[in-house]
Amino acid sequence: MSKHIPPFKNNNQPIVDVNDDVTPLCYFNQVYLNQNQKFEHKVEGYESVIVLAGGTCRITVIKDASQTDTGVIFDNVGQRATIWEGDPESVYVPVGYRAIIESLSKHADIMIAGGRFDASFEPFCVRAANVDMVQYGSDDTKTHRKIKHILGQSNADKRGRLLVSELFTVGAGGWSGFPPHKHDVDRVKDDGSNETAFEEVYQFRFNPDIGFGAQFVYEHEDDFGPIYHVRTGSVIKINKGYHPSVAAPGYEMYYFTVIVGKTSQSLSQHFDPHHAYQVETIPGIKDMIAKFK
Repeated sequence: MSKHIPPFKNNNQPIVDVNDDVTPLCYFNQVYLNQNQKFEHKVEGYESVIVLAGGTCRITVIKDASQTDTGVIFDNVGQRATIWEGDPESVYVPVGYRAIIESLSKHADIMIAGGRFDASFEPFCVRAANVDMVQYGSDDTKTHRKIKHILGQSNADKRGRLLVSELFTVGAGGWSGFPPHKHDVDRVKDDGSNETAFEEVYQFRFNPDIGFGAQFVYEHEDDFGPIYHVRTGSVIKINKGYHPSVAAPGYEMYYFTVIVGKTSQSLSQHFDPHHAYQVETIPGIKDMIAKFK
């Protein structure tokens, strides 16, 4: 089965639903609302986070079993017009809760990421000031990249095994997820380091919108492909293997990442042995790796 879902109009229905055939740990939905429109979000057995790609919403999070609880209201979530300007704001929805999303702006572009989990925490809001950002790589190495962590190390005590970030190739064109790495088994390697099993779902966008890129997915370091042609709205599901991607020259690439651990909260990567030496040559990449642990 293909791991690439080409862009399509999903009408606010899940693009990667619960118990997916490729990435059963992950959930992803894209929701578009006009002013004063509402959408109810509820996914049983999955923790989730509602991220404003553009626009402003009021998000009310209610414990699902309660018939009288008015919930926790997070007002004026989202302060940017598009992903290309400003930082994301979001609301975490624990297992066993539902959320009512209401658009306060003329239009709202909303991404909902979920991860299977068996315990419940408390709702919270991640404001722009609390987004944890790391920038690494260089124009010379064609690896210049910026990552905005929404659920990550800074709020590990408030969430389960769901990691959510926005990733940008900085400048026009270049590589991401490089050197190629994987995280599809839980193991202690011969050198004493760990690899942890995480599934991933990406949604791509490009600036200008006509841009495109390529997503590689290969299971063994000596394999060939497959390679997927990705455009704005493309979704990639990854359950195993190495998965670098590249943006065509002249285009900035963004991808929204939903990363869910099988047993671990901490993401530990294994680099393709043919290319692992480049960890020592790409500026700042070790800081990026540390941010996922």
